[in-house]
Amino acid sequence: MSDRSAPRYTLLGLGIIAVVVALALVLARPAQSGSPAEGKAPAARPANTLQSLAELDGKAPSRRTLNIQNWNTVEGARVLFVEARELPMFDLRLTFAAGSSQDGDVPGLATLTNAMLNEGVAGKDVTAIAQGFESLGADFGNGSYRDMAVATLRSLSTADKREPALKLFAEVVGKPTFPEDALKRIKNQLLAGFEYEKQNPGKIAGKALFAKLYGDHPYAHPSDGTAQSIPGITLEQLRAFHAKAYTAGNAVIALVGDLSRAEAEAIAAQVSAGLPKGPALPKPTEPVEPKPGLTHIDFPTKQTHLMLAEMGIDRQDPDWAALSLGNQILGGGAFGTRLMSEVREKRGLTYGVYSAFSPMQVRGPFMINLQTRAELSEGTLKLVQDILADYLKHGPTQQELDDAKRELAGSFPLSNASNSSIVGQLGAIGFYNLPLTWLEDFMQQSQALTVEQVKAAMNKHLAVDKLVIVTVGPTVAQKPLPPPTDKPAEQPLGVPEH
Repeated sequence: MSDRSAPRYTLLGLGIIAVVVALALVLARPAQSGSPAEGKAPAARPANTLQSLAELDGKAPSRRTLNIQNWNTVEGARVLFVEARELPMFDLRLTFAAGSSQDGDVPGLATLTNAMLNEGVAGKDVTAIAQGFESLGADFGNGSYRDMAVATLRSLSTADKREPALKLFAEVVGKPTFPEDALKRIKNQLLAGFEYEKQNPGKIAGKALFAKLYGDHPYAHPSDGTAQSIPGITLEQLRAFHAKAYTAGNAVIALVGDLSRAEAEAIAAQVSAGLPKGPALPKPTEPVEPKPGLTHIDFPTKQTHLMLAEMGIDRQDPDWAALSLGNQILGGGAFGTRLMSEVREKRGLTYGVYSAFSPMQVRGPFMINLQTRAELSEGTLKLVQDILADYLKHGPTQQELDDAKRELAGSFPLSNASNSSIVGQLGAIGFYNLPLTWLEDFMQQSQALTVEQVKAAMNKHLAVDKLVIVTVGPTVAQKPLPPPTDKPAEQPLGVPEH
C-alpha cells in the first residue's frame, strides 16, 4: 500500500485538537461586564455558558449537519459536494477504482502509476510541480491501495489561487508524462523497501496472511507489488493503465469548502474534462472461502508475531453497523476491549492486541493482530482463540454495548469535524455507492442495536474454526502462560523490540 500524501494526523490528535478548540471558543466568550450590586440578586447566567465539564454529562455531542449535493459530470464522473464557508479554502479528492486489485498479472502496476502522477507534466518536472503548488499555498497528495487510488488538492478558494492550482492539478492527474528517470528512481525505492521488509517480521506475516486468505484473488498480492514484478514494468504499461483506470467514468470527485454550487460545478467540470475518457472499471470478483489453518514462518527474533484472519464483509453489507460496534467491544478500541483486557491487562502478554473488519469492494478481511514473547506464543494464540470463541458464544454484555454506544456517540462528530475529514467521507460514500445519508444512518442504526443483534451479526460472519493464522518468530520451547491477575507486571511481556 502506498500513500504519498502530505501530513497525516491521527484520530487521537484530531480529537484533542477538536476538544481544545471547542473549549477555547466557549471559554473565550466575553463575560457580562460589572458585578451585581450588594444586596441584589445576581444576573441570570447566559444559557450557553459552560461552567463545568460535568454539565456535558448525559448530553449528546453536537453534530455538523451535512447538506451533501450530488451530480454527474458530462464525462460520467460522480460528484459529491458540501459547501463550508468557515475557512477561505477547499478540499478536492479524486477517487478512482484504480487500486492494486486492478493490477491483473502485473503486481505493483497501480502503485507505480499513481506514484508517477506528479513526477512530470508537459514543461514541468517533479521539482517544478512541487514548487508550483507551494507557491500557491496549495497541497497535492496521492496514494494507492487495494481498492482505490486517490489524488487530492487543498487550496485557498480565492480565484487568483484556486484557478492556477486547479490547472496544475488537472495536468498532474489527467496528463502525466511518466518520465523514465523518475520511473527508475521510484522502482529503486520500492525494491529497497522490499529488502527492508525482509527484516520486518510484521511485514512478512502480513504478506503471508493475505496470500493464504485470498489465494488467487486480486487482493492476495501486496499493493506495492513484489521484487519480481516491479523491475519489468514499462512506461507503456503505466500509460496504458492510466488511460484505462484514470478516466472520468471511473472517478468520484469529492469537494468540500468555501465554494458556491456554481463554483463547485465549474471545478468538477474542469477536472473531469481533463481526465481520459472511458467507463468505470468493474469491481473485483468475489473471493472464495480460504482453507483455515496455521502457518508458521521461522524468523530469528525474541518476539513472535501472531495474525489471525478470516473473510469478512463488503462495504455495502447491511450488518456493517452491528459488526463495527461488536468489533469495537472485542478488540477495536484501545484499553477496555475484551482482547486488551484479557491478554495485556490481566496477563501482560503483549503491548497491544487489536481486531478489525476492513470491508472493501468485495469481502475484505477480519483480522486480529498482536505480538508476544516467543516462548509464550502458542499459549497466547490459544488464549486469543478462546476469547473470540467465548465472545461469539455469549455476545457482549449490556454494559459493554452501552459503553460502546456512548463512545461512538462521542467520537462520531470527528467524522465531519473538518473539511479534510468530510471530503474523505464523501469520497468513500461515492466510491462504494453508499446512500448520501450514510453517516447519519450508520449512527442511528448503531445506537438502536441490541445485544442479541450484535451477537447474531458476529456469529453470522465469524467462526473460530475458519481462522487463517500466520505466526512469524523463532521455534523455541514453550512455557505456560502466567495466570490472570488484577495487578500484572508494569512492563508487558510483549513490548515491541527496538
